[in-house]
Amino acid sequence: MASPQQTRRPDELTLEVVDLIGSVVARYHEEYEEAAGVHALTGAQARLLSLLSLEPLPMRKLAQRLRCEPSNVTGIVDRLESRGLVERRPDPADRRVKLAAATDEGRAVARGLRESLRFAREPLAGLSDEERLSLRDLLRRMLEV
Repeated sequence: MASPQQTRRPDELTLEVVDLIGSVVARYHEEYEEAAGVHALTGAQARLLSLLSLEPLPMRKLAQRLRCEPSNVTGIVDRLESRGLVERRPDPADRRVKLAAATDEGRAVARGLRESLRFAREPLAGLSDEERLSLRDLLRRMLEV
């Protein structure tokens, strides 16, 4: 049986916040796609490269993080590998597993992608350190639920 909190209709403030979050996400994706295009990447290629710039990952984990089929990840890695942005290497913990890893050039492209996202950077720069910390903490709490 649903709890009263689950069946209660959202109030106007909650609806407005949800709409604002949706607008932020849409603008972020739009700008991310534009930034990816500047580097002749698709959005999926850019997201995968950004993940690999943080750490090498096996294909299965990449598929989980990108919420797509492993076969799609293989194709994306193939295309990035042909451009010299990604390489496959054996996992030191299990030589049977292949890791995808960003090359030096791939990490530079990923850094350029992050730095070109004006939408996120400029408004956040207008907030004080305290406001940014508060926003970060609130977003983290939302993601824990």
